[in-house]
Order: sequence, then structure tokens, then C-alpha cells
Amino acid sequence: MNEARLNKYDAVYAKLKAVYGEPSWQQHLPPIDELVNTILSQSTSDINRDKGFYALKERYPHWEDVLHAPAAEIVETIRPAGLANQKGPRIQQALQQVYERQGRLTLDFLADMPLDEAAAWLTSINGVGPKTAAIILLFAFGRPAFPVDTHVHRITQRLGLIGPKVSAEKAHTIFATLDRPDTFYAMHLNLIRHGREVCQARNPHCAVCPLQELCDYYQQLEQ
Repeated sequence: MNEARLNKYDAVYAKLKAVYGEPSWQQHLPPIDELVNTILSQSTSDINRDKGFYALKERYPHWEDVLHAPAAEIVETIRPAGLANQKGPRIQQALQQVYERQGRLTLDFLADMPLDEAAAWLTSINGVGPKTAAIILLFAFGRPAFPVDTHVHRITQRLGLIGPKVSAEKAHTIFATLDRPDTFYAMHLNLIRHGREVCQARNPHCAVCPLQELCDYYQQLEQ
């Protein structure tokens, strides 16, 4: 990332920190839980994701039970999360791949693996893309990965931190080269909060946005 964009990143980080504070890292879920939860989160709301996740946890005491359960039973259990027919097999396949490679259901070894190798290991699992890998590494391990979800992608495009045609997948590569690893957790969470409360997809509240002077989208509106 060039110097101008790095400076803009720093300025955005400082502005969001002033408005929303600076969240300190804490483990959201254990690694395998985070893997399953993130698969369930695809194309659904947080509320529905949580319904599916906790239904799964309540029905099956251990992830090994999920791995060996009848596929139809898993699908029925996670139905509140949406797209259950796709997500059920995806979850079982992901667990199966972890088990086959490690001999047990654990991702703890990723804590000590070089970051790029850890991300590559995760994305080699069917159904795990750069965002899921980054979420697991950041939230389960506190490692400096930068997940690009819909809010982060939208806001960083509007700001001009990434180009207007840069995909979310490509954005992961861009942010991975950013020499600000200590900021990734707080920046990610603050961008999501900003996206939900201010920089919304259809009707962004630009008039009250603290990032006006840093935002390419807002500057174009004012021309």
C-alpha cells in the first residue's frame, strides 16, 4: 500500500478510535467453533447464524458428534441459519478435512504457524475463503489478519483505501501487506460498527459521518 493510502488508513483509524473507542482483543470463540460459526454466517444475519450455531451446540456436545451425525440431521438442526442444505455438508466436510490432516479436531497448531502459511492451510479447506480464514486467525488466535466483510469492503472502497473495482478477495491481499498489525482488530470492529450505524449500504448518513474529509465518496457528492 502506498504512502498516501497508509496515511489515510492511519487517519481513519484515529477518527474511528475517537468515536467508537479502541476494542481490546479477546477470543470470541475457540478455533473450531469459529470455523463452524463463520460457515454458518454466510449469507445470513447474525441473529440467524447464532440460532443455527447454538442449536448445533445444544444438540451435539462435541464437534466429533457433528462430524459423525447423519447429514440430514445436521441440515435440520442448522435450518434457522439459512441455506442449511449447503452449509450442513460444508461444515461436515470442513471438520472431516481437519480430522484427516491432524488426527483430531483441532486448529490450535495455527497459533505457531507463520501467518501466510496458516491462512493458506485454512483456505485449502473446501468452503473456506480468505474472509473465513482471516476471521479465525484474528478472532480465535489474535493474529494480525484483516477480514474483509461486506461492511469493510464497502467502506474502504468509499474512502478510497482500495480501488472501486477491487474485490473483497483482493482486498485481503492488500490489507495483508499493511504494516499496522496492532490496529487490525480494533479497525475491523470499528469499521463494522461504522457500517451498521453510519456508512450503510443504501442510505449512508454522510451528513453526520466523522470521516467526511477523508472519504472519496463524500467528496464526489459535494462536487
